[in-house]
Amino acid sequence: MSSTPAFRFIDLFAGVGGFHAALSALGGKCVYAVEVDEKAAAVYERNWGIKALGDITKDANDEVMNVPAHEVLAAGFPCQPFSKSGAQRGMDETRGTLYWNILRIIQERRPKVVLLENVRNLAGPRHMHEWQVIIETLREEGYRVSEVPAVFSPHLLPPERGGRPQVRERVFITATYDPDGLTNGVDVEPPVLSGQPVDGWEPSTWHLEDLLDDSHNIAGCNLTASERLWIDAWNEFVETWFEKTDGRRPPGMPIWADAWKDVWTEKSVVRRTLGPSPHYRDLIEVDPSLPQWKAGHLAKNYALFIEHEDWLKPWAHSWGIYTDKFPASRRKLEWQAQDTPRLWDTVMQLRPSGIRAKRPSYLPALVAITQTSIVGPRERRLSPRETARMQGLPEWFDFGAQAPAATYKQMGNGVNVAAVWHVVREHVIRDEDLLKRSAPGRRIIAAVDRAPLSPDDSLKLRG
Repeated sequence: MSSTPAFRFIDLFAGVGGFHAALSALGGKCVYAVEVDEKAAAVYERNWGIKALGDITKDANDEVMNVPAHEVLAAGFPCQPFSKSGAQRGMDETRGTLYWNILRIIQERRPKVVLLENVRNLAGPRHMHEWQVIIETLREEGYRVSEVPAVFSPHLLPPERGGRPQVRERVFITATYDPDGLTNGVDVEPPVLSGQPVDGWEPSTWHLEDLLDDSHNIAGCNLTASERLWIDAWNEFVETWFEKTDGRRPPGMPIWADAWKDVWTEKSVVRRTLGPSPHYRDLIEVDPSLPQWKAGHLAKNYALFIEHEDWLKPWAHSWGIYTDKFPASRRKLEWQAQDTPRLWDTVMQLRPSGIRAKRPSYLPALVAITQTSIVGPRERRLSPRETARMQGLPEWFDFGAQAPAATYKQMGNGVNVAAVWHVVREHVIRDEDLLKRSAPGRRIIAAVDRAPLSPDDSLKLRG
């Protein structure tokens, strides 16, 4: 890699450096980073040699602009609610939010490319107003940007493009500076198609085992005796279900053992009042305050129990499902593993809503709370190192001596390296007509042109 950087970038709300990994592997040089979490900032400095500052509001505001010049701005910014008074207020409406500080930097430094990343819900109906404000303010500042969300996940990328077996949908907003107004009033497509696999890749063919090994296991990976009890009990439920139903997969609805107590005997009030096959409308008629979604789940659970009570009663008694051994959240099962024959053959999350089980092809998104996936065939949780692999960080990436809980949190909050890499490549290809009009833009194009399809090899060389 040339000692002269292809472009300069800044890394806002940087975490441990997912954006940094992708952009530096493309030949960029980080000239400024900010991260308020001290532990994450320490990991960032340890690996990238840059001290991430703690408060962007002090470096980018009406009176101060301490952020240096750069060609690429990257920000995994927090989504704070804006005013509901109307997007026509533009930049003024964002005051008091961290997005306003990003806009101040854009207004002063005019980076050629802006890369914003956020959770999927930013592009959902609840945040439609915030989304529109972001798009319109970027356009007001002279940027080409698509109004259509670009939602992408690393499991949609094949391994040769750096993909990972993790469903991690994030929305990306990418913009290119258009000082001459060449694209004013011209609609533009997003750089990636939301939810579409790349190069004909079939995500169901992921092999989770390819990223797992037991050499980095820690005590926190192990299951407790209680966790094994819960899984063993529901594993017997799943195996018995397949046996009793001639191989029919368990229902996809949430299975609530607590609901069964309402119809435990033929003399129970619900069965006497509503009969053996209560409909959700019957339940709402009895209790109008009952939400329709809950009435639907209850009705289905009543019907399930009544049909299978000959073996569900002994199963519940033998495992002590209704004792204090099983908290309320562990008396629930969310089966999303299709025809997988055993619970121990799935990937699980112990969620407040129950034990969620999926096929072991790819993982649900890493989260920053205590729901680290349990790999059933390994009978343990993912290790911190394995979560780093899921985010596309190289093997040399060093978390130091920090507690595993901090690493789990950082990986749950992080951005996937290959997802950034792919979105950047596709954005530059889309906006080549604008970028080639300036020398910095041409350097960005050249960096992407000579880059491999995956960041993995570039990151290995750095290590």
